Amino acid sequence: MQGNKLVIDALNMLLAAELTSIDQYFVHSQMYHNWGYHKLYVRIDHERGDEIGHATKLIERILFLNGIPNVAARTALRIGADVPAMLKNDLETEYEVAALLKKTIALAETEQDYVTRSILLQLLDDTEQDHAHWLEQQLGLIAAIGLPNYLQLQAAE
Repeated sequence: MQGNKLVIDALNMLLAAELTSIDQYFVHSQMYHNWGYHKLYVRIDHERGDEIGHATKLIERILFLNGIPNVAARTALRIGADVPAMLKNDLETEYEVAALLKKTIALAETEQDYVTRSILLQLLDDTEQDHAHWLEQQLGLIAAIGLPNYLQLQAAE
């Protein structure tokens, strides 16, 4: 099926953001693993898997629309130097992805591509309800119980 060029281009922009998220979560998960923060490692590695699923859905849709997935493009990669910076950077990335998803959902609606819209709504729900919400909770916990207590909780297996 020949898709709308504007929609395909927007999907490729989303793909770049999702691929960046995969890279960022991969590096952060390995840093957590190296530092002994087992719970953070497990969770962020899980998030990386979710992002791979998002990228897969975008690639499948781009191909269905007879587009070419641009797997070389990336958005800004934000690698933190410590746990709070890593969580904040990941949250900022999720906020940017959510904003881009909303913009692309609106475009798909305008172009009457309701299947793409439906796919993107699923990704938005995952981004806002799971990823961003969890990151906000972690930053809230650090504020409430202090960084040393938070990190102690994350070291337990």
